[in-house]
Amino acid sequence: MADAASRLRSVAEQVLGVPLPVRLRAWDGSQAGPPDAPALVIRNRRALRHMLFKPGELGLARAWVSGDLDIEGDLYTALAAVSGLIWERGEDARTLAQALRDPRVRAAGRELLRLAGPPIPPAPPREEVRRRRHLHTRHSDRHAISHHYDVGNDFYEIVLGPSMVYSCAYWGSAGDPDTLESAQRDKLELVCAKLGLTPGQRLLDVGCGWGSMAIHAAREHGVSVVGVTLSQEQAAYARKRVADEGLTDRVEIRVQDYRDVRDGPYDAISSIGMAEHVGAERYLEYAQHLYGLLKPGGRLLNHQIARRPQRDESAYNVDEFIDAYVFPDGELAPVGTTVTQLERAGFEVRDVESIREHYARTLRRWVINLEAQWRRGMQLAGPGRARVWRLYMAASALAFERNRIGVNQVLAIRTPDEGTSGLPLRSRTWNR
Repeated sequence: MADAASRLRSVAEQVLGVPLPVRLRAWDGSQAGPPDAPALVIRNRRALRHMLFKPGELGLARAWVSGDLDIEGDLYTALAAVSGLIWERGEDARTLAQALRDPRVRAAGRELLRLAGPPIPPAPPREEVRRRRHLHTRHSDRHAISHHYDVGNDFYEIVLGPSMVYSCAYWGSAGDPDTLESAQRDKLELVCAKLGLTPGQRLLDVGCGWGSMAIHAAREHGVSVVGVTLSQEQAAYARKRVADEGLTDRVEIRVQDYRDVRDGPYDAISSIGMAEHVGAERYLEYAQHLYGLLKPGGRLLNHQIARRPQRDESAYNVDEFIDAYVFPDGELAPVGTTVTQLERAGFEVRDVESIREHYARTLRRWVINLEAQWRRGMQLAGPGRARVWRLYMAASALAFERNRIGVNQVLAIRTPDEGTSGLPLRSRTWNR
């Protein structure tokens, strides 16, 4: 009888309809496939049961997070090959469940069942979040933010580095010897420049994270800042940083839902990597609330990940792996939808800058950081959570590089009734 790897390769190629571009290494030590390609390592039969009982991306994710499925060799090369087979084949792509309904591949399905062992569904990894019925209530948003951000500040220090900025950096030209820290500083300065911050102004930083934007704006531009987050761990960390910088008279960090901020008007609002958590049904409410918190002439800088538009927007589904393990309840919208919603709320949109390639480069640096301290990362967050983050960041880097997703900074103004925006006629001087 053929070894497990050869049998699995045959099954995979019958289901997918194309040669397998990665090597397979099975639990019995057997290997099959191109010898110079990265290897998809199936550590035990339970990985197959994960994929059989939950065909598609979520089954693969469960096998990965539980450690039953691994990659040997270059992670990005392997992910690019697998994503080309599973996620990027357009209308020709089939899930495992769809493929096994085809009479021509039913024999492959029976072989897969034999290889998988006892037909008992394995329990999902404990890191998985169950889908909630009521999305984007105050309670559900607190739960989602806690799942994502309360992994532990020490773990985020490993991934993000000293800047503790959890959004894409702003890099120079490809040949510049930028460090992650200098590129993050440049991104914060870019945001401040677009907002036109001057001493004495009030800034609201929505989703303030670990306080980096608030501290930079107060220290470098002399503004007073209110930063809000739903994460207790982030808030505690940010408050300590503020105190260490001697900025407690100018920076206030609150554990507060943005919908509960009522102490406007503010001169400017920064929302960096927060709007992805708002949800499509709540987005207009989000935009209207921020509009109401700004004084006439006040500016909003909305920094947000975007997805490509679909022919049928009603068919959009949230990524199963991201929703279950990374950003519960997170939703991405096309940048055009975001601009439309901001305008519906009353804003005048003055500038949209795509910095997609910058996020790909940032994510690759975060992966390097995590891999450099892999053992410590597993100790701090747990092996499953560390594996989630490594996969999520590497796969996201590829998604940005291939233009499957993007990220945009949208500058919008609460333009006064007389129509004076307050911007210079040539307003893109911040890029010089």
